[in-house]
Amino acid sequence: QVQLVESGGGSVQAGGSFRLSCEASGRSFTPYGMAWFRQAPGKEREFVAGSNWSGGSILHADSVQGRFTISRDNARNTVTLQMNDLKPEDTAVYYCAAETSRPYSDYVGQTENEYSYWGQGVQVTVSS
Repeated sequence: QVQLVESGGGSVQAGGSFRLSCEASGRSFTPYGMAWFRQAPGKEREFVAGSNWSGGSILHADSVQGRFTISRDNARNTVTLQMNDLKPEDTAVYYCAAETSRPYSDYVGQTENEYSYWGQGVQVTVSS
């Protein structure tokens, strides 16, 4: 059974930091892109950051550029999201996602329908 399991969420005051981790099990996603999305209450799920298979091509949403950093460890089948200088508007459920359509590509997808595996999500709450 293929699973993506996120960890590391919680509650923090504005300006704080979190490190989210996503561990894949059941298959290797080494050849494929992985990403983080988030969904705030009453809003659609949005792209936060993504990485191609090697970590050599990464993208961050404008709203988190300079504050969040995505990285991956293929040996451990994990992808992480380091979140610094958190703001109340970062409050959301954060989801890890993996695609399996473009092996060994430099492309980084930014839309939900490009990803076929999803984690259950982890809550991040930032208070002012």
